[in-house]
Amino acid sequence: MPLAAAGQFRATASLAQNLTSCRSLIAKTIAAGAKILFLPEASDYLPASAAESLKLVRSIAANEFVLGLQQAAREHALPICVGIHEPAERGERVRNTCVYIDEAGVVRHRYQKLHLFDVEIENGPILMESRSVEPGTSITPPFDTPLGKLGMLICFDLRFPEPSLHHRRKGAQLLSYPSAFTVPTGTAGHWHTLLRARAIETQSYVIAPALVGWHNEKRRSYGHSIIINPWGEVLGECAGASDDPINVASSNNDSSNGEEDICVGEIDLGVLERVRREMPLLRRTDVYAEI
Repeated sequence: MPLAAAGQFRATASLAQNLTSCRSLIAKTIAAGAKILFLPEASDYLPASAAESLKLVRSIAANEFVLGLQQAAREHALPICVGIHEPAERGERVRNTCVYIDEAGVVRHRYQKLHLFDVEIENGPILMESRSVEPGTSITPPFDTPLGKLGMLICFDLRFPEPSLHHRRKGAQLLSYPSAFTVPTGTAGHWHTLLRARAIETQSYVIAPALVGWHNEKRRSYGHSIIINPWGEVLGECAGASDDPINVASSNNDSSNGEEDICVGEIDLGVLERVRREMPLLRRTDVYAEI
């Protein structure tokens, strides 16, 4: 059966450094024999502030990070699905997007994050993504990949069942959630619980590559990149964020604590078809509205 790979690394504000990390993940993916690599949200850069993001954001055609991935995709005939930033129409915000680069190195599909992460936890993190990010206004239809029909979503979208159910109705067999999940919500169990729920309720494969570790003095990500099958079983998972003290000065990721790693999982559409056939989810839309 074909393998999918979900990558994990510690993104910084350096596009060049992040590209180096992703090239390492590409090498691991090729060595594992996987047919597609999924990379996290904000893989091109993770800024310390909105002002820094505006300085770093590039169009795809001028983004050295994306151009490097396109070159690698062509070289290895490896499709890559990756979360990046793009300029918004209004200059004070950016777009949080996911792009699908095919085996020829061409950006074929693009999705802009619908649900933005606005959270103010007492004695915890305060993150207001809507202040610096423009929300999307549509769902990109599922499309063909070497593993099956893929529906793209991003991070905070996983808290909402509606878009994943929409993808299922449109024929998706795989759902991707590139993420930069926070440590408090991850350790509370939200990451695993919600992703397994999305897999079970849509009877689809879920692939969730995630950033990990300290990105700057303000931001740390949970990690645990994961691949889940339509029965809700975990097929592969990376390690979580290290408890080591903050070290954002290091120029290299550390694979010993879960940084710069991949997990892989077999994508068997026969398993998906059997789950859907043996447990048909017949919605009572005569009683309640379809969502």
